[in-house]
Formats: sequence, C-alpha cells, structure tokens
Amino acid sequence: MNFPVYFWLGSLRIHPHILFESLAYTVAFRLLLRNVKKDAIAPSQRSFVMLGGMVGALIGAKVLVGLQHIDLTWQNPQQLLLILVQGKTVVGALLGGLIGVEITKKIVGIRESTGDVFAIPLIVGTAIGRVGCFLTGLSDRTYGIATTLPWGIDFGDGILRHPTQLYEILFLICLIFLLKLRRRYQYQNGDLFKFYLLSYLSFRFLIDFIKPDFHPLFGISFIQLACLVTLIYYCRSIPQVFSYRKRTEVKNKN
Repeated sequence: MNFPVYFWLGSLRIHPHILFESLAYTVAFRLLLRNVKKDAIAPSQRSFVMLGGMVGALIGAKVLVGLQHIDLTWQNPQQLLLILVQGKTVVGALLGGLIGVEITKKIVGIRESTGDVFAIPLIVGTAIGRVGCFLTGLSDRTYGIATTLPWGIDFGDGILRHPTQLYEILFLICLIFLLKLRRRYQYQNGDLFKFYLLSYLSFRFLIDFIKPDFHPLFGISFIQLACLVTLIYYCRSIPQVFSYRKRTEVKNKN
C-alpha cells in the first residue's frame, strides 16, 4: 500500500484526509441532530450550546496542535505555520468544545447537563476521521514509533511503525459497546459523556507514549498534559461515572 491512498471520483482525485474528515463531520452532525431531540432544554438554547461547542472546539484544536508541535518553532517554522493552518487535534477540539459549551451554558442560564447527546456522535466521528489519518500516512503525523511487531506499517519512509490510528479506531469501537452497556445501569444525566471523556482521555494519555511527538514536560507531550489535567479535574466523578449499580436496586432503595 502506498501512502497517501487517494480516492477517485471520475477524473477528480480526492485526498483521504479531506474525504474522511468531511464524512466524519457529516455523520457526527447527523447523529447529533437526532440525539438532541431527546434533550430537556429548549431548541433555541440547544442551538446556542452547539454553536458554543463548535467555536470552542475550533479554538482548542488549533491552540493544542500549536503547542504539540512547538519544537518546530526553531526547527522548521514553515512547517509549523502549515500545521497551524491545516492541522488540528482531537483532544484539543474535545476540551475546547467542552469549555465552549460550559461557558455558553452559563451565559444562557442552563444548569442541566447536555453532554450525553454528544458522546456517540463524537466517538463515531473520531473513528471515521482516524481512517483518513491512517490512509494519509506520514504527513498526518499521527503514526506511532518504530516497532518490530508483525502488524507494523511502513507509511512510506521504510520504517515499520505502530499503526496508532488503527489502535484508536479499535478502541473507539469497543468504547461504543461499553457505553451502550453502561446505559443499562443506573446513571445520572451527564454520566455517559463523562464516561466517554474519561475513557478516551485515558487512552490518549497512554497511546501517545508510543508516538514520536515532542515530549518536553517530564517525558510527556502537551496533549498528554491536557489529558492528565482533565482526568485530575474529574477524578471525583470516577466512582459515580464507572459505577454499575442495577436500576432495580436503586428503585428499591427509593
């Protein structure tokens, strides 16, 4: 397989990253529109929340990708500029969107948790987007370090590497099943989103150790630092979010 893996529509050659990123946004947005109908908040408030989340996601994705590749400031400034224009990071978008939603909720006056409707769309969208990352190859900079494992992939530089994009896709597929299982048990509004958030950030913190990124902060990258800070912030929620108490048991106690 030669990377990038282009797709053809007649005589038009489509880059895999553009194709799958567009598909990810489309599918995630359609799932979100279907899920928000279950929200308890008013449609006008919901629109503000979604807008705040999108603006925050855009800012967060750009800020964190810049920090992640800050070493290029003195190594290759032109490449850093290109990354700032074209690049983005899922963790930055996720955390930026979360902050954007919370700020918007305070402005609008919403106290209810609105995160649960975002969980499945975000998981599915991220998984689809990672297919594009994998098919793009080296220029996407989401590959892993060199490995001697039999499933190592040569993305075009003659080095067998961990296909960390595929690892993430497999994790996200498993996370969908775990999230559906979690729904069968007692949970409060917002717990499903926190379940997704804490699970995904834990995975990213660990998987990024086998990525050839800049690790200036005690051996971790800026993305890992963002994951770690968020996990610490939500640590008090972990017992409740990952609790598997049966619904019938809670009803009997009430």
